Amino acid sequence: MSQTSDSCLDKWMGREALAEAMIPVIGRLYRENNVVTSIHGRSLINKSTMNILKAHRFARRMSNHELLLEETAPLLNALSELELGAAAIDIARLTEKYRAEGNGASLDEYLRAELAEIVGKRGADDRTSTDVVLYGFGRIGRLLARILIEKAGGGHGLRLRAIVVRKGAENDLVKRASLLRRDSVHGSFEGTIRVDEEANTITANGVQVQVIYSDNPATVDYTAYGIKDALVVDNTGRWRDADGLSQHLQSKGVARVLLTAPGKGDLKNIVHGINHRDITDDDKIVTAASCTTNAITPVLKAINDKFGIIHGHVETVHSFTNDQNLIDNFHKGDRRGRSAALNMVITETGAAKAVAKALPELQGKLTGNAIRVPTPDVSMAILNLNLENGTTRDEVNDFLREMSLHSDLRKQIDYIDSPDVVSTDFVGSRRAGIVDGLATISNDKNLVLYVWYDNEFGYSCQVVRVMEEMAGVNPPSFPARDVVAPIAVLETADA
Repeated sequence: MSQTSDSCLDKWMGREALAEAMIPVIGRLYRENNVVTSIHGRSLINKSTMNILKAHRFARRMSNHELLLEETAPLLNALSELELGAAAIDIARLTEKYRAEGNGASLDEYLRAELAEIVGKRGADDRTSTDVVLYGFGRIGRLLARILIEKAGGGHGLRLRAIVVRKGAENDLVKRASLLRRDSVHGSFEGTIRVDEEANTITANGVQVQVIYSDNPATVDYTAYGIKDALVVDNTGRWRDADGLSQHLQSKGVARVLLTAPGKGDLKNIVHGINHRDITDDDKIVTAASCTTNAITPVLKAINDKFGIIHGHVETVHSFTNDQNLIDNFHKGDRRGRSAALNMVITETGAAKAVAKALPELQGKLTGNAIRVPTPDVSMAILNLNLENGTTRDEVNDFLREMSLHSDLRKQIDYIDSPDVVSTDFVGSRRAGIVDGLATISNDKNLVLYVWYDNEFGYSCQVVRVMEEMAGVNPPSFPARDVVAPIAVLETADA
């Protein structure tokens, strides 16, 4: 029986009221207990009523069950009464697990058993904080700053302490803060920003960041600013080998270095979710590979493990970057001197070869090329693969969707099958890559996959995951184990 317009509106207003009531509970759990809540990996911290409603609606793509605020609101309230220690809690997965495994236990009883490790430890956090310095403050640097400020919590984990730049103007500090505050692609900074020109600091949402001017990575005395054993994140791209990057280690107060680009030589190229466990305490310099390598490697691993890859070609349709010219002018690289805003530009990519650094089993099996296109952000990788074992489009899509939900790669792989999505729909995606199921082509042992990725923000999220691994600051995550739900029939309407 269809609902009347009045009943639909009443139902909506009821859900809206539940979402509004969740906001202060989410905030208290975060501030007082160091508990980060999410819905299938989508953080709820500092989200609006509408964002919370959309996150619940999004969850319908994840299982056969609608995620009801009538279930999650009581669960959140119950969590707030347990005096929890620091943790990351996915309330969608926890709700699903309680629904499947509660066996008649009350919600309080179930949560006390499931979260026994942290119950009664009110805000206790075994993690030691790690000072972070961003060396360079361009596109990736500013997005890293946004993410680190968002995750600042009670000061545990990664602590953004400073940025290092070359002074560009007398009002340099104000301009740096303004670029952090406003972004043409990613929108306004969520919060407040204050500049102290006398102290040379930028304070964003209570996080005070020292701005240091230097042209030499080897001569900065970070200890003079109270910074010690810092993780320096070099996002300038000026140095990509061990010799160049080791200059940072000569500065006082630096313990380790992470490069936000593919490294050269024997440096470990890390794709989080694939080989992040290869990082050891002895690794003083690590690289986070490229945005494209991060986008395609998880998908390639999943396909290779399931079907086997004989050979493949990766074609990247990539948004233009600051490396290209706005209008025609000299450039040392072929074709990159032509106007980025007016042309599709064929260029090279090292992503196909770089995959093998994270996945040695694909050594020599991939080729690659790239086309730069006149869009500011969000790119696409087209994977044309020859498989050892034949498959069908439905089998591949079901498999990759399941990988995006219930595998160790769920932070890296996302899946969508909406008929109207375009590149701008993926601005701000926190996954490394998003498989477009409706574009999948399968002909037995020949498979073509289309993988979207936010080459700025999605990559920055991967970089932060590597940083957390290097610093050893990941909080316990709940639920520790998933309930593996049957494949759902997805709706084709947008969230």
